[in-house]
Amino acid sequence: MSLLDRKGSVPSGEWIGFLDKGVTLEGKIELAGTFRVDCHLKGTIVSNSTVVIGENARVEGEINGNHVVVGGRFEGVLAAKGKVEILAKGVIRGEVRAPCLVIEAGGILDGRCHMTNVEEGKQPLTIPIRAASATPTS
Repeated sequence: MSLLDRKGSVPSGEWIGFLDKGVTLEGKIELAGTFRVDCHLKGTIVSNSTVVIGENARVEGEINGNHVVVGGRFEGVLAAKGKVEILAKGVIRGEVRAPCLVIEAGGILDGRCHMTNVEEGKQPLTIPIRAASATPTS
């Protein structure tokens, strides 16, 4: 069961709110707890907790968080201190920096992935990733 369909508490923090579909927002959001985005957002999200990008969301810009779950669309630079999860319907186009990346079957990462080390001072491992084409080449 994913964070997108779970009811109740989330291990990484207390729920503090959400932005639902139908909302368009441009700017910077700083969060102190678990937050869900299901809207169109252009800008920056900063969080010490969990950020959930819901299936209806389209986020462009930058995310700096601890745990980031992507079930919708994200385009830009995503940095996490903990884990980044791309769910089956999730799409990330851009750059991901995190020590842990989990991609469910069907999830898409089109861009660059920097696997950062939790220990300070160590160089990150950079892995270029391209989306697979729908038709095989001969």
